[in-house]
Amino acid sequence: MSPVDPNPHQPADGAARHHDDDQASHDHDGHGDEGRGHDGHGHDGDGQDGHGHGGHGHESHGHGSELSEMALRVRALESLLLEKGYVEEAALDELVQTYETRIGPRNGAMIVARSWTDPAFRDWLLRDASAAIHAMGFTGRQGEHMVAVENTPQEHNMVVCTLCSCYPWPVLGLPPTWYKSPPYRSRAVIDPRGVLADFGVELPPATRIRVWDSTAEVRYLVIPMRPAGTDGWSAEELAALVSRDSMIGTAVVAAPAVAAAS
Repeated sequence: MSPVDPNPHQPADGAARHHDDDQASHDHDGHGDEGRGHDGHGHDGDGQDGHGHGGHGHESHGHGSELSEMALRVRALESLLLEKGYVEEAALDELVQTYETRIGPRNGAMIVARSWTDPAFRDWLLRDASAAIHAMGFTGRQGEHMVAVENTPQEHNMVVCTLCSCYPWPVLGLPPTWYKSPPYRSRAVIDPRGVLADFGVELPPATRIRVWDSTAEVRYLVIPMRPAGTDGWSAEELAALVSRDSMIGTAVVAAPAVAAAS
């Protein structure tokens, strides 16, 4: 087992670490059993080929999938409201979809676009993401302590929460279902290149993949690479190109011509 490299964004208490995708196995020291505040891990990769997995059928892995007490209560309340006719299922679905894919991710897209157009802000964001993000007015629970990690041609970042579903709500909205699924949470660490392939992302073999494990204390925001063909674009125009998945690291931002065709 290769030693876990120190995390360049490591908090003072030494909680966060990262992992390499070239390791045969991964040591999740520090997760413990005390509450949900597990230690963060980042898994580094040197671009070794991932193991073949087709589609999004992330089959069984050794993680429990039981619903929490709160989730059970929410489901019971939702069922009761639907049964009584107080709400329509389509309306609930639309509300969830809005927060998952539009309202929340739009905040993160504005942050990314500003980092692409404002070098001073980019430096601040990478140095102290919490302060930079809060200065743009994006605050709230699940986003108190943020770290921004930047994709480059040499390194691609991806975010996971291996114990639960820690997620930066103020900048990305509600977490997608697949992010919370046990298969994604386990495979993202074991086979990040294979997971990216499932999402349609094929990186050059030499590109290193680093997987960041969110914790109860720290949330991560991936800053994707700015696509070619966007010179002179405004921050608003650039933000429209940035997807939620690109800020988790399971997608890349396509060039304008490609985005228009898709």
